[in-house]
Amino acid sequence: MKTTLKINESKPLSKMTLLGNFSFFNKKIIVLATLCLLIGNTLFAQSTIKGVVKDTVGNPIPYLQVLLKQDGNVVNGAYTDELGEYQIFGIKSGTYDISVGGTFNCQNTHTQKGIYISSSEVKFVDFTIQCNSGELDEVVVQYVPPVFYKDNTTSGAKLTGDEVRGNRKNSQRTTVIDGVRVRGGNNTVMPYSYDSETNEEYNSYAENRFKDAKSEPLSTFSLDVDVASYSNVRRMINQGIKPEKDAIRIEQFINYFSYNYPNPTGEHPINVITETQPCPWNENHLLVRIGVKAKEILSEKIPPSNFVFLIDVSGSMWSANRLPLVKSSLKLLTNNLRDEDQVAIVVYASATGEVLPSTSGADKQKILEAIDGLTAGGSTAGGAGIQLAYKVAEKNFIKGGNNRIILCTDGDFNVGISSVTELENLIEDKRKTGVFLTVLGYGMGNYKDSKLQTLSQKGNGNHAYIDNLQEANRVLVQEFGSTMYAVAKDVKMQIEFNPAYVNAYRLIGYESRLLNKEDFNDDSIDAGELGAGHTVTAFYEIIPVGVENKYGGVDELKYQKTTPETTEYPQNNEMMTVKIRYKSLDSESSKKMEIPVLVSEKNKTATEDFTFASAVVMFGQLLRHSDFMGTATYDDVVTLARKGLDNDKMGYRHEFIRLAETMKQLDK
Repeated sequence: MKTTLKINESKPLSKMTLLGNFSFFNKKIIVLATLCLLIGNTLFAQSTIKGVVKDTVGNPIPYLQVLLKQDGNVVNGAYTDELGEYQIFGIKSGTYDISVGGTFNCQNTHTQKGIYISSSEVKFVDFTIQCNSGELDEVVVQYVPPVFYKDNTTSGAKLTGDEVRGNRKNSQRTTVIDGVRVRGGNNTVMPYSYDSETNEEYNSYAENRFKDAKSEPLSTFSLDVDVASYSNVRRMINQGIKPEKDAIRIEQFINYFSYNYPNPTGEHPINVITETQPCPWNENHLLVRIGVKAKEILSEKIPPSNFVFLIDVSGSMWSANRLPLVKSSLKLLTNNLRDEDQVAIVVYASATGEVLPSTSGADKQKILEAIDGLTAGGSTAGGAGIQLAYKVAEKNFIKGGNNRIILCTDGDFNVGISSVTELENLIEDKRKTGVFLTVLGYGMGNYKDSKLQTLSQKGNGNHAYIDNLQEANRVLVQEFGSTMYAVAKDVKMQIEFNPAYVNAYRLIGYESRLLNKEDFNDDSIDAGELGAGHTVTAFYEIIPVGVENKYGGVDELKYQKTTPETTEYPQNNEMMTVKIRYKSLDSESSKKMEIPVLVSEKNKTATEDFTFASAVVMFGQLLRHSDFMGTATYDDVVTLARKGLDNDKMGYRHEFIRLAETMKQLDK
């Protein structure tokens, strides 16, 4: 089924008319919606109607159209948020009908008639409805670009009233983009697939395999703090979709969860712990966990923040789980800003613009109003948006502060700089500015994980996927410090294995973060960042000496002898040594830490964190149908995870168990 949505912004921003006119012909739905804003400064007392819309089993229905009618005419309207709640302001006293539905996510229309509201009253009107969402294969968006406001043009002159309101006579609007006034009024048509999984893009990769400890004793990689893969795969499973292999990044599964690692106490801002246990999916192997904890910083002690919200407002961001969710997410962050923090807002679609100049966190209402005013449409000039965001961030740079761009997008860059290689070159150049980058991915069906991975890995950044408002709250509020403020940069790890005890080893995950062994001591090589209080975990599966390597071991060399009989290895009880390099935020020279892992550690009782994290590894390997999943089953995942539930204040570990149980049924 095909839906046509027409967004007409030719009317002045000082008014809003919300109309719904739905007809069905040849199984096509034609939706005409004109969005505007009612006059708020009136001479008479006004009232508010608010409420919540739920389905018949009590679940809230988000992004649902609510229309206020009087004498059959639409006089006001709103949309429900992620919690199904709506508010309609500025209502004159009188009797009204309220209708909900008639949108793509609920075609049915439900009406409560004869609702009387008196002067200055706040009235609650709730709905319990049954929806028929129909099937949508394609959406065609007809769009007139929105106004991007700036205080000044390039010349410094203030915009006139006509320029802000637009030229009604010619049915045109004035768009101010980076100081340049552009008039336009012609609609453009931009087709794209709506919520079809076929348009999602992931980088393909091959799993790390076992390496021989004699010929390749060093394993080197960049520490990764991205967690997008887990929440993205969670979204798929909750939709009844089997995740594709390349969407599964096991290290991001592991690092989605917090672990009870001790805080640093010495000269270094990071602490390292190790733990060795029998491998749960192969009883003849060992499993070594390496845990890294960055120092915690109280929220009030974090330096002042210079944020630039870089928001994709292209047509692909129109649907409910994209721009509306972006706006709700950034409101959560805005509400927690301090007076000393500052925010600018840059948007991009067919062109780019600065919606809000850098504004103090003390003026939250101004920031929230700018976020509220965003609408979606047009193609996607993502590269130009990134360039402008860095320009704005550098202009307002706080020396010694927390300077960061927060990019919110589905990753669909299709105008200007758009290829992965072009994005790599752009970000590698921009990371020299000292501005960090947080990439928040949204949406489904059109989600371009491959490009967002590039942005986060090539720049000084991290990457999360926001599938609902709870996830936004976790990333932007609960874990603000670890997501938004780095305490160490270019963090690399190198492991040296002792062939006296290790036959072969395999790094689990981190395939996109592998480095050459020479890169470890090269301070010019970019690597990962650690946020305040963040924990990062890596696992190695070990084949001990004396156990056969059934995963591709090589024959004994004919012309070289490197067996223990001819080569001496230190018998010092050290199975391996963990080395870490990192840089302070204000330095380009690295510091090194070394931690030996003793053979005797494998006799200790497993911690609950180790038990739970190893269950997460097992789950990821089952999802990928890994060559190395051994005897693992989904029942084993659940049993193992249940042994590690004590450190679960927020309930994420319990949710993981439910996810594994759901996937067991999907996999049948």
